[in-house]
Amino acid sequence: MTATTSPRARLTGVAKQYGQHWAVRDLNLELRPGELFAFLGPNGAGKTTTIKLLCGLLRPTQGTIEVDGFNLATHGLQARSRMSYVPDLPYCYEHLTAREFLELTTELHGMDKHHASRRIAEVISLFELDRFIDQLTERFSHGMRQRTVFAAAMLPEPALLITDEPTVGLDPRSVRQLKDILRAHTAKGNTVFLSSHSLDVVEQLADRIGIILGGKLIGCGTLAELRDQAAHSGPLEDVFLKLTQPEEQPAGMEAP
Repeated sequence: MTATTSPRARLTGVAKQYGQHWAVRDLNLELRPGELFAFLGPNGAGKTTTIKLLCGLLRPTQGTIEVDGFNLATHGLQARSRMSYVPDLPYCYEHLTAREFLELTTELHGMDKHHASRRIAEVISLFELDRFIDQLTERFSHGMRQRTVFAAAMLPEPALLITDEPTVGLDPRSVRQLKDILRAHTAKGNTVFLSSHSLDVVEQLADRIGIILGGKLIGCGTLAELRDQAAHSGPLEDVFLKLTQPEEQPAGMEAP
């Protein structure tokens, strides 16, 4: 991981309210250049809301979000130009071929034609899209769509890559390739923000891990630091379960 004092992204006092419900509360987080940061939490803990806030798809009720020094609220175009987002349900324009989808992506990013052509060739090779690059995406399996959407996300070589459940629908070979791609991306000084329920993948890849529960960040650090917090020396799965388990009620107390 590249050492630096300047964060790739910073969330300061971020909160999001829906009616009377606070989906995210007082979230303070820094993402560093050159690291793969994993974001974990049970269902309904606030992971998806946090991701949408970080991508600029939602505005926070409170707090500020910066990407490479650009405030997402006041300089959204500059901030979003520094990032790519791969959602958990990969979406392609079904009446386009995979190649046309990649070409459209380069146009939306304003890439010049020579650079775009080179990058398209590189991601086709990187994600092994050759066999179906000129087929309509409506015929694609989930795994083929996932690889195509990931390839599109990598075209502009984003400083911040945000990905939600990236290994779902991928076969073991594709999962291994994706791990290598993400590691290579961070080795260039870029940052990966990864949300996943695949704790074995997280344990293998993550430089640091954040755990959210009830909209609040309850743990953040290396696996060793989280083990210290949980007072448990086992694998990440055990540490995660211990940190997120419901508090036991004192004897004689009844649940409401």
